[in-house]
Amino acid sequence: MAVSGVAIRGQRSLLRQIREALAGGGPAQGRLDMVTRIIALSMVAEVCSLYLRRSNGEMELFATEGLDPGAVHVTRMKPGEGLVGEIMRLGRPLNLADAPAHPTFSYRPETGEDPYHAFLGVPLLRGGRAIGVLVVQNRATRTYSEDEVEDLQIVAMVLAEMVASVESGEELKGVELAPRRPERLKGSRFSEGLAYGVAVLHDTPVAPSQLLSDDVVAEEARLEAAIEALRRQIDGMLEGQHGLVDASYDVLESYRMFAHSTSWNRGLLDAVRNGLTAEAAVERVRSEYRAQLGQARDAYLRERVHDLEDLNDRLLRHLAGDGAVARELPENAILIARNLGPADLLEYDRTKLRGLLLEEGSTASHAAIVARALDIPCVGRLQGLRDGVSEGDMVIVDAESAEAYLRPRADVVKAIQARIDVRLQRKAEFAKLRDTPAFTRDGVKVTLLMNAGLDVDLESLAETGAEGIGLFRTEFQFMVSETLPRFSGQTELYSRVMEAAGGLPVTFRTLDLGGDKVLPYMEAEREDNPALGWRAVRMGLDRPALLRLQLRALIAAANGRALRVMFPLVSTVDEFRAARALVDTEIAWAQRRGRPAPARLDVGAMIEAPSLIWHLDALLPMTDFVSVGTNDLMQYLFAADRGNPRVADRYDPLSPPALRALQAIQTACADTGTPVSVCGEMAGRPLEAFVLVGLGFERLSMPPAGVGPVKQMVLSCDREAARRGVSALLKSNAGSVRNEIETLARKLYLAV
Repeated sequence: MAVSGVAIRGQRSLLRQIREALAGGGPAQGRLDMVTRIIALSMVAEVCSLYLRRSNGEMELFATEGLDPGAVHVTRMKPGEGLVGEIMRLGRPLNLADAPAHPTFSYRPETGEDPYHAFLGVPLLRGGRAIGVLVVQNRATRTYSEDEVEDLQIVAMVLAEMVASVESGEELKGVELAPRRPERLKGSRFSEGLAYGVAVLHDTPVAPSQLLSDDVVAEEARLEAAIEALRRQIDGMLEGQHGLVDASYDVLESYRMFAHSTSWNRGLLDAVRNGLTAEAAVERVRSEYRAQLGQARDAYLRERVHDLEDLNDRLLRHLAGDGAVARELPENAILIARNLGPADLLEYDRTKLRGLLLEEGSTASHAAIVARALDIPCVGRLQGLRDGVSEGDMVIVDAESAEAYLRPRADVVKAIQARIDVRLQRKAEFAKLRDTPAFTRDGVKVTLLMNAGLDVDLESLAETGAEGIGLFRTEFQFMVSETLPRFSGQTELYSRVMEAAGGLPVTFRTLDLGGDKVLPYMEAEREDNPALGWRAVRMGLDRPALLRLQLRALIAAANGRALRVMFPLVSTVDEFRAARALVDTEIAWAQRRGRPAPARLDVGAMIEAPSLIWHLDALLPMTDFVSVGTNDLMQYLFAADRGNPRVADRYDPLSPPALRALQAIQTACADTGTPVSVCGEMAGRPLEAFVLVGLGFERLSMPPAGVGPVKQMVLSCDREAARRGVSALLKSNAGSVRNEIETLARKLYLAV
């Protein structure tokens, strides 16, 4: 909007009057009354009212100029009731020419608001959370202008921070300016474990001291310089593309479009010109877009909230004058976020990070995978989490029951501490087994390997006593980078992994991208069902330059040592044949240039697509080994997206159809002498691993945290007894045989 010099001075004068009124002495009620008078006078409104949310969710009239003063602290509205409740629900302004005609209008005779028709209400937002509503009214039937809406939004933002800063006295007792009551939220388990600590918000709101500016010209210059630096950064990300032929870079281009958006830039500049600091302007625009896009019906538009969140965060870092992303953490930090990318989580000090709580995400999301790799307890899909927790709150991450406790009671804390102590004792027991070979009681050797994908995982190899890396996820290097990793960077990582393994086998899985793993520097298309779309080996075969570059780096990193390469999500024999041909091409390329070929080359396939179960007779003779990826295999077998909470629990991997599929794979591999391993989540859970051993699998690869518990199970297991028990359950007509397997485990005195 166009803002004149007089309007700017008027807006700044109003903000200062509000600040002085709230900062002054005297009872809080008197200060709030003065604020409503100041706003009514400045806005030429006959009524100005302030509603605040109480701890029970009700909205209470706390101050008014124009309505009956006797209604203050008397008029209360239930959650969602009336126009005030509608504003709280939507998180955005409501501008009505004739308020009583609106279907959600709630008439309260004690207020004396009968003569007033024009109504403008805006939410008081703190970090995207509505804590109250500011309303102006007039007798005339008219719609307030865009300038007036903009003015009242800025006033409401400043008022929200200032009201919070003066929270004191009996008048504000019970007002939920920040959540106080103990709460328990139910979500989904992303990474097992327990943690108790201090909440650290990934997207911390701007502090009150940063709200108002004393020099509009200087502040505008700071903002424009930061925006320009942000644009240069994004342009550099686009210019740094290598090896992607004909890529349109749609994702990154849309990201750049946001950075150059006229409305986004205008909103920031308008807020600064009206007296806010650049940081406060960013937070104001963030809250506005979050409220608007968060209500969108279209899933694609809702996903754009994450793009804008990241854009705003990057801009704040440029305003801070450095590239630092993560703050210093307390010793027992629990990170709170709506969602996280893998790079975000890795930028925090993992020695101080005890747990992770997410409002969104899925078990297959980047943050969840990294959390499991780092052995950080994580619970996701916690609806209302970000609005229900404040910086510094004590919180519990219970990733055993998939729950989060916010501001827990003392008895709950005592109980969780006892459970944490038990887990620590068990961890110490597992550490004692580190160098003990995993033989069953009847002498069958079970090879326990670990899954990895990050440099930090390599430290766990010696700590856990794993006998190698059964699955190294190479895509993490691509996911945490702003640009496509070059040949030298890939070679360096793969070489470092081999060195850290110290001669133990390492199986490198080629890029498993696509689906939910969208990179900012790769072409991406919206797909109705990305899990079944253009991903993994399909992407590699369609973009052979990308896959060949990775294979070339793996061969160079081996430098004459043994090399194991595995292709993900192979669904047809022809796909594996084509992928293996690329390996042969790169071996020949290296040899023509006098570079050493691997001393031993093993090329394998992941069995994740059910189609391969009925074509193993053709596939296995072409492979040197196979690995069963139970995570994807099960979701495809049951047609249930494991990342969708509505259907993820519709099946149990310990069910006859799942176990019969696994048995068919193991039998085919045994008949052909093909080495086979299991590297899905089943392998890392003792009860499920017991079933796998009973089915005949002797190589299991799992997250580092699973090695100890599974080894303890193996040492207590009688393989032949397990085989007999599991075989009998394969004939069951039940939907799940989990209870029967638990009974069998107890009968065999199994350590699960």
